[in-house]
Amino acid sequence: MREFSFSSTDFERVRKLIYQHAGISLSPVKQDMVYSRLARRLRATGKGSFAEYLDALEKNGGDEWERFVNSLTTNLTSFFREPHHFPIFAEHLKKIGTTRPIRVWCSAASTGEEPYSIAITVQEALGANVSNVSIIASDLDTNVLETARKGVYPIERVEKLSPERLRRFFLRGTGAQEGYVSVRPELKRMIDFQRINLLEPNWPVKGPLDIIFCRNVMIYFDKPTQYKILSRFAPMMQPDGLMFAGHSESFLHAADLFKSLGKTVYALAKAR
Repeated sequence: MREFSFSSTDFERVRKLIYQHAGISLSPVKQDMVYSRLARRLRATGKGSFAEYLDALEKNGGDEWERFVNSLTTNLTSFFREPHHFPIFAEHLKKIGTTRPIRVWCSAASTGEEPYSIAITVQEALGANVSNVSIIASDLDTNVLETARKGVYPIERVEKLSPERLRRFFLRGTGAQEGYVSVRPELKRMIDFQRINLLEPNWPVKGPLDIIFCRNVMIYFDKPTQYKILSRFAPMMQPDGLMFAGHSESFLHAADLFKSLGKTVYALAKAR
């Protein structure tokens, strides 16, 4: 027996509001997930029903909009997730070398594992020559960005990394912090964490960008929304820029903008 009644009308309202507010297309099969995540918000706000909660959200959402969106975004991530991308990224970095400033945008930073994996790859590929590299890491969810900025993780989150990487890029916690690792300050300094909603008309990110990591983000958007975002990415990129997508994502519907290089790596369709 559910604590709150949750009708199909309530679910459709949630789907409509999250789409309008964050561009996320919730699948009809996500009804149970939506219930469990938003039921916490009903308890926290003291609302007795989904209808009452959604009415208040639409009428005067304020900060609750952020919590609503945070509740419904999934943040599954790990260090060097989809590892086949990082050697390709490293080769591209070496090819550019010190010929120009290198700008990287990680557009779904989540709790920070991906942007820190990017920063580690930069250090490994370029050695001491990292002063010309800037990494912007953004996410819609303010909670996960806070975790990312801190750069502190339970030790099991890094157990698949090599001992050499652990030694070089992480500090082991002691005392009260035992069982945790912290990303070294020199990695943190490379990354600028920002909240960015990809649907907003103005992004605080300026081109030209050499690399965009947009992995496992587009699966939340329908094809027209995906195309709209990709059409904004394209003019921001260097002529030889690369974009990395998630393993289950395909941008064939945007073949006029990006061409596949295989392994979910994309280049601009037309060299500018």
